[in-house]
Amino acid sequence: MKSLFRSKFMTSLLGALIWAWMMLIARTVRWTVEGEPVAQKVWARQNGIVVAAWHSRIMVLPSGWIRRMKHWPGQIDGAAMLVSLSPDGEAVTRAISHLGIHPIRGSAGNKKKARKDKGGVRAIAEAVKLLKSGKAVCITPDGPRGPAEKVSPGAIMIAQRAGVPILPYALSIRPAKRLSTWDRLILPLPFARGAIVFGAPVDTDRARAPDEIQAELQKRLDEATRRADMLAGYKNSDEAGSQTP
Repeated sequence: MKSLFRSKFMTSLLGALIWAWMMLIARTVRWTVEGEPVAQKVWARQNGIVVAAWHSRIMVLPSGWIRRMKHWPGQIDGAAMLVSLSPDGEAVTRAISHLGIHPIRGSAGNKKKARKDKGGVRAIAEAVKLLKSGKAVCITPDGPRGPAEKVSPGAIMIAQRAGVPILPYALSIRPAKRLSTWDRLILPLPFARGAIVFGAPVDTDRARAPDEIQAELQKRLDEATRRADMLAGYKNSDEAGSQTP
């Protein structure tokens, strides 16, 4: 059964279904957007930028690109997204390709599995190359396996090598279902109430210590996530995380 669901036909079908669902969510959710003016100013000054968001929001991540960022003025030309090499990542790869988002296959950092090739070196090199060529690259800094909502060093390393800032990007939606996966994946519902919050950009100058940047990104993503949850109608993030299938 597992081999059937991971067959080329099934991953193509699932990718098309995920793409259709992502488009439906982007177009039908009543989005409240906050932090856009500051984010736009940074975007306009850059030739490339890292966009950082939590892995649990992967089903709604393209909404901000579709509804807002792709229309922002500036030199940034197109978007890419880091997607794991796991079989499950293949369907997501196909879905975002339909949206015109370039997939980068591999993990930016997994210290526990350092001896097992997860395409990390290749993914980092491709991400840096795309950033230097003027792309916005979306990275989930707690992926591909967590801990959930804890920033790992991968996004910082990529941004510093490319010489670009990191834009914290938080999304929340209500009502929604949260699956019993490691990241409590959000399954959004159409015609819901949603929020997109752009946090204050994080400077990644090479003179700064990576752990200092990591702590700053953690703080700003946490703040943006709490704000997005509130704007979506949750009393607090604990309530947002308690939604069950």
